[in-house]
Formats: sequence, C-alpha cells, structure tokens
Amino acid sequence: MFEKPVFDAHLHIIDRQHPLQPNQGFLPSAFTVTDYQQRTADMDIVGGAVVSGSFQGFDQTYLLEALEQLGPSFVGVTQIPASTSDEEIVKLNDAGVRAVRFNVQRGGSESIRHLENLALRVYDLVKWHVELYIDSRQLPSISTTLKKLPKVVIDHLGLSKSGFKYLLQLVDKGAIVKATGFNRCDFDVVPAMKQITAINPAGLIFGTDLPSTRAPRPFSISDLQLILKSFSADMLTRVCRDNALRLYKPAGTPVVG
Repeated sequence: MFEKPVFDAHLHIIDRQHPLQPNQGFLPSAFTVTDYQQRTADMDIVGGAVVSGSFQGFDQTYLLEALEQLGPSFVGVTQIPASTSDEEIVKLNDAGVRAVRFNVQRGGSESIRHLENLALRVYDLVKWHVELYIDSRQLPSISTTLKKLPKVVIDHLGLSKSGFKYLLQLVDKGAIVKATGFNRCDFDVVPAMKQITAINPAGLIFGTDLPSTRAPRPFSISDLQLILKSFSADMLTRVCRDNALRLYKPAGTPVVG
C-alpha cells in the first residue's frame, strides 16, 4: 500500500477497439481503464494525466473515451498534427486535454520542426504546455526553440546521464521533469531527482508510466517507496501531487494554492 495521495502525471490507456499503429514494429497489449484502476488499487490515486503514445498517432477517440471513463480529475496529453484547427483544439481542451506531446524518441507525433509554431499556438489558444519524450543529449539542438516556449515538460528524467546537465539548465529556466520510467534511465534516479528539486521544488512530478510499454521493467510500488524514502514529507507531497495539480489544473480537482 502507498497511502499518500498521488496525481499520476504519466499513464497510458491502450484500448484495442480504437486505432493503433505499429511503431518500430511494436504494438502494445491492451491496458484499459479497468486494467489501470486494478493495477493502482493499492495507491490513493486522486487524478492523473493520460498520455498519447507513439503507437496511437493522432487518434483522439481512445483519449476522449478514457477521460470520460476516468472522470474530471484526469486530464489528457495528446498528439495532434500542426494542421489541427483552433475549433478542434478548443473541443479537446473542453474534454480535459491540457498538453500536446512531441515524441522525439519514438516518433508517432508531429515533427519537431513544428514544435515552436504549434506550441505557441496552443498556449495562446487554450494555455496548453508542451511535453517532450526526448533523450536529454538532444536538448542542445533545440535549445533556441525551447527558450521561446512558455512551459516545457520533459518525460522520464531525460533518459541519459550524459545529457542530464542540459536538463538541469532547462529546470533552472522553469521546465518541469517527470519522475517516471525509472528503469528507462541509465543513471541513479535518486540524486538526479534531488538535483532537480534543489533547483526548483516545483520542477518534478511523479507518474507511474503504466503499463510501462517497452520498459526494461514495469512500474512497481517500490518506485514510489523510493521517493518516500528520499524526500521530506513536504517535498513528497509536492512531487506526488501538488506540482502536477498546478501544472495540469484538472477540472475535477481543486488547484493547490
């Protein structure tokens, strides 16, 4: 059991009744809303962010259905083409979507060449931020663009030790990092997380990464216990709930002041 309230800032719902596209030859097994709820039954989940994966492309049907089933304390992180109309973006926002994702690591999303224009457009229109699945070693190549964006979120602690210094530079400028997919990283995640929170206590948010597609090891409650052992009670609350609530502002959960 993990009895502290958790806003799960990174989870995937995979419903094979909706369109899926192979990514690098990979198609995931089903992981429905019911599966997610069963897997997290020993956690006090107060909300979460359903993130579109590379294998879901630009499909919104699975996401809208998942958000309806999970309720207003959950939000969506979607992938959309740069050609998406303002009206469609507003509809997605009304349904609970709060960010657009660029999957640099795996593909399946819009090309990063559209990052600046699309990110600024969705922020101006509905205040969405941008989430990047990217190896931190690649951050310098897009640093000029990233400096222009109002809010940037990086998945999975940036994956690489050799690029971590670039990630910390972004945190110093206000970026938020997801404490997710610990076993996807090639470094010790505890000192890395402490470096991030030392720069900005609001700069780290926890997510289960369930169902952990293509990860060396799926999420375990021990990942949460690692955070519990590593941070003070106040910082634990920030990382596991409050920072994400401020970022995502779900309709069904009060924003922490």
